[in-house]
Amino acid sequence: MKNIGFIGIGLMGFPMAKNLLKSGYKLKVFNRSQDKAERLKEFGAEISKSIKDAVINSDIIITMLTDDTAVEKVMGNEEFIKNISANATVIDMSSVNPVLTKKYAEILKEKNINYLDAPVSGGTIGAEEASLAIMVGGEEKIFNECLDLLKKLGNPTLVGPVSSGQISKLANQIIVGVTIGAVAEAVTLCEKSGTNPSKMIEALSGGWADSKILQTHGKRMIDRDFSPKGKTTTQLKDMTNIVNAGKSTDLHLPISSLIKEMYKNLVDDGLGNTDHSSLYNEIKKINKIK
Repeated sequence: MKNIGFIGIGLMGFPMAKNLLKSGYKLKVFNRSQDKAERLKEFGAEISKSIKDAVINSDIIITMLTDDTAVEKVMGNEEFIKNISANATVIDMSSVNPVLTKKYAEILKEKNINYLDAPVSGGTIGAEEASLAIMVGGEEKIFNECLDLLKKLGNPTLVGPVSSGQISKLANQIIVGVTIGAVAEAVTLCEKSGTNPSKMIEALSGGWADSKILQTHGKRMIDRDFSPKGKTTTQLKDMTNIVNAGKSTDLHLPISSLIKEMYKNLVDDGLGNTDHSSLYNEIKKINKIK
């Protein structure tokens, strides 16, 4: 069984690392806030005190970090690059700018280190249930070598060369962000018109408009339960990357641009740590609904 270094034990990283430990993998885990990593000790993890400790002698290093800045702080750290063995594989499961993915793929390649970008979708529930959609960019040979491990976390698909995973994740987040907006408008229309939104969701079940977002996020909106399963700040980061990825290919994405601005308003209003279904609150604010 291969030795795994896992960096980033947050909302997603914790259940993902736990699933690998339960599957019998030997894990060294590192998190900047060490108390978050310490929670994995009871499941058999070795707690690393530094990035160097986590990567040294690891066959595979998984990073699950918040954003571009966090990835830069880890992968741009000399402790990271210098201590990874040649022919080891780095799997970055963070959702970041595809440009950053290409940059570190090249840097690692120069050191004979393999690289896969493998962002995920499915939120904390998918992470806990090991049912994440995993979109992978990289070489087919390396993907096949890591396939069994990735299957312990969800459903991996090789999409294409490096950065294809990130582009697929952005496509995913276009659909997620826009659909959350559509569900928020539908729920608000029902409430304002005196129609029971829960019954509306029930009535649409199985039809063309049905989706996981309608069923889960719609309920969160109705219940006013915005405890974070996927943070508004994270959705804003993704929507920003989507708009920028479009610009880099001379593509204007008008719907994504609108949704991005709406998420930015939520974050500016201090709601960055609420669930991304709280886009419902932005619809209410626009309509001056208390």
